Amino acid sequence: MAGARAAAAASGGPSASSGNQPPQEPGLGELLEEFSRTQYRAKDCSGTGGSKVERIEKRCLELFGRDYCYSVIQNVNGDICGHYPQHIVFLEYESSEKEKDTFQSTVQVSKLQDLVNRSKTARCRGRFVCPVILFKGKHICRSATLAGWGELYGRTGYNYIFSGGADDAWADSEDITEEDCALRSDTHLFDKVRGYDIKLLRYLSVKYICDLMVENKKVKFGMNVTSSEKVDKAQRYADFTLLSIPYPGCEFFKEYKDRDYMAEGLIFNWKQDYVDAPLSIPDFLTCSLNIDWSQYQSWDLVQQTQNYLKLLLSIINSDDDSGLLVHCISGWDRTPLFISLLRLSLWADGLIHTSLKPAEILYLTVAYDWFLFGHMLVDRLSKGEEIFFFCFNFLKHIISEEFSALKTQRRKSLPARDVGFTLEDICMLRRKDRGSTTSLGSDFSLVMESSPGAAGSFTYEAVELLPAGAQTQAAW
Repeated sequence: MAGARAAAAASGGPSASSGNQPPQEPGLGELLEEFSRTQYRAKDCSGTGGSKVERIEKRCLELFGRDYCYSVIQNVNGDICGHYPQHIVFLEYESSEKEKDTFQSTVQVSKLQDLVNRSKTARCRGRFVCPVILFKGKHICRSATLAGWGELYGRTGYNYIFSGGADDAWADSEDITEEDCALRSDTHLFDKVRGYDIKLLRYLSVKYICDLMVENKKVKFGMNVTSSEKVDKAQRYADFTLLSIPYPGCEFFKEYKDRDYMAEGLIFNWKQDYVDAPLSIPDFLTCSLNIDWSQYQSWDLVQQTQNYLKLLLSIINSDDDSGLLVHCISGWDRTPLFISLLRLSLWADGLIHTSLKPAEILYLTVAYDWFLFGHMLVDRLSKGEEIFFFCFNFLKHIISEEFSALKTQRRKSLPARDVGFTLEDICMLRRKDRGSTTSLGSDFSLVMESSPGAAGSFTYEAVELLPAGAQTQAAW
């Protein structure tokens, strides 16, 4: 099952302290230790701290290279985007060992790099449309939302775009409205920067754009600092299939933690003043899913995440050859949540990263989808906004066949990629903060055991993956 094997991914991996890993293959413990200390910044990847991060990036490239031939978009020192990897992977096609020896790029890397450089100012924080998963020849991409006038013209916002500045860069932005800019004869700016954004989307054959924002525009200090494709007045994105699938931001996951990590029954308050983006999905994408989308405001966090994941899987598993873009506001909380779930679910079906073991796919998604794309784990933990933990704890809710991208039910016949192993350092969260013990009904069971901590005030928990039939529980 997709969920069962994805759960295996979340619960297995090489032990950082076992002494069995060669130096060039950093373990999950080392990754989480670095992740829990600081937000990734490409420009800081030098010196003592940089060497550890460079090992993590090198490990990701090696894991991608197991199954794919790829090109690299160079982002050394964060020249393109300060919170994207220094070496951004562009997967071109699945490969055999023989093909890797004779790899010839199917894209013009220079053209791709040029489009990326030209389009980066179109989106919030310079987080341009970036392909991260290749499935059936389709690119699944991630990004931030569109930049608004506030970010394009605000003094500090402008500096942020080009230098990857402080996270609170909007705080000192100048209050410049769209009307002000129009009077200054700068109305062609959006045509230019969004035009390059659209060219990049088309170059990647992206047709579907899924927007997770609960608002039409992000308003900060009385100014529209970001926008989105769904409210572009010039209708520049009319040729794309736009989906507004509002999903709660990271602040909502403080409530998840405060409820003892129980997502069942936790419903977002849709009546808040800033929430103005209704759910909007073209009918032709929903007819086969048997979901009453009109009831979305009554769904709890589990139902909402399940239904959105079903929708995304249905889109990428359709018969056309069009790619998909998923984004929220900044693209480093809700976006990696769904990108990570997609990667794990497709891997569990044996459809992507087919040579990777559970420990390896877990390492790849934590390192690449979360850490190297700028998720602020330190900040989120300090505030109790544990969306990162929710992602992996949620895997127990997608164990049924309805979450499979396989068109025939073959998952149970897929060969097991690992029978049993131990993973230390699965999570940096305090054990005393964990919720009650929960039984997982799936092909696998998880056992949590204590192990010594090593980073700050956090403690590690070891997880052992056991074959089906063992009557065990997961103590999160």
